[in-house]
Amino acid sequence: MAHPLEGIVVADLTQNVAGPFCTQTLGDMGAEVVKIERPGRGDDARAWAPPYWGRESATFISLNRNKKSLALDLKSPGGLEILHRLVGRADVFVQSLRPGAIEELGLDFAAASRINPRIVYCSITAFGARGPLSHLPGYDPLMQAYSGLMSVNGHPDQEPARVGTSIVDMGTGMWAALGIVAALRQRDATGRAIEVTTALFETALMWMSYHAMGYMASGAVPQPQGSGTAMIAPYQAFPTADGFAMIGAGSDALFAKLAAALGCPELAQDARFKDNPSRVSNRGPLVEALSARTRQRKLAELVEALRAAGVPASPILSVDQMLEEPQTRESGVVVRAAHPRLPDYQSIGLPLTWDGVRPAVRRVPPLLGEHSGDVLTWLGYTLDDVRSLRSKGVIQ
Repeated sequence: MAHPLEGIVVADLTQNVAGPFCTQTLGDMGAEVVKIERPGRGDDARAWAPPYWGRESATFISLNRNKKSLALDLKSPGGLEILHRLVGRADVFVQSLRPGAIEELGLDFAAASRINPRIVYCSITAFGARGPLSHLPGYDPLMQAYSGLMSVNGHPDQEPARVGTSIVDMGTGMWAALGIVAALRQRDATGRAIEVTTALFETALMWMSYHAMGYMASGAVPQPQGSGTAMIAPYQAFPTADGFAMIGAGSDALFAKLAAALGCPELAQDARFKDNPSRVSNRGPLVEALSARTRQRKLAELVEALRAAGVPASPILSVDQMLEEPQTRESGVVVRAAHPRLPDYQSIGLPLTWDGVRPAVRRVPPLLGEHSGDVLTWLGYTLDDVRSLRSKGVIQ
């Protein structure tokens, strides 16, 4: 398969989650990604462990396939010269340094576009370029807190809960990748450099969009709903004899099917439950009545019966159970590749296909500085240059 971004070169000056998730997405799409890391330490995520896979951080290897690693000392003149040369050859430059740091390197958008007048320049920031907090760094849980996301997560009358994955970081990486792909099209049409900026805080606010709209419409501050949602009922987890099932009866027709499948068709005729607004207003007695029925059934049997009746339902699975599910296996989203250090290497692939084909792992997550020599020779340095730069500690 010809990958959509084949031939596109990405200079990746990011670490942790948001930036690496962006550039991994671009790499999955076929771009040649050069990851710039500090000698000795590399990306902070290399130390985010345990869990390890072999001797490598599972977190790092989940975010850095389809990349080359260039270990480069940017505090040295030789290191900066290499970075400038790489930016000159790249189609895309992605950076997520702390506010002010990229200017210290002489590589803000204005400077980078002088080096490369066709560069697509993407800044992944904490709070964006404007506002009283624009000078601060940012992290996923802080953004979940500050955006209100934690206030609607978890259960009523319990402490606020963080969403159990780096949803703000990864969401920001997705927006950055989308912005870059759009900017490449714009660059090709205009021939000029394009600046793309995204922010963790703005991504977190976007995740809160319908909560914010609900407040603006009603004046009611959204509250945590546990497994449910405020505006639909029944649309939450229900207990079974041996686990929990998520049931989503989001319309009157689906509620009637649910009631019939549970052996209580009279609930669909009950005035308290006649339509969704009524069911939302009478959520307590509705959940109590349905739970009395679901508790009598085994999880697998209940889900099978509801699906057969046309009612959206799912078991609530643990990670190990999810990986063993036939749907997971058959989807092809778990991708495998030959790995020199991890014989059983596999990862969750890009959730996109082109003409029915999912992008493969062309390059497993790199060791720190694994490709420094290759990148430098591609940039025009001789082997003697590479040996000299390595001996001086400019590269690893």
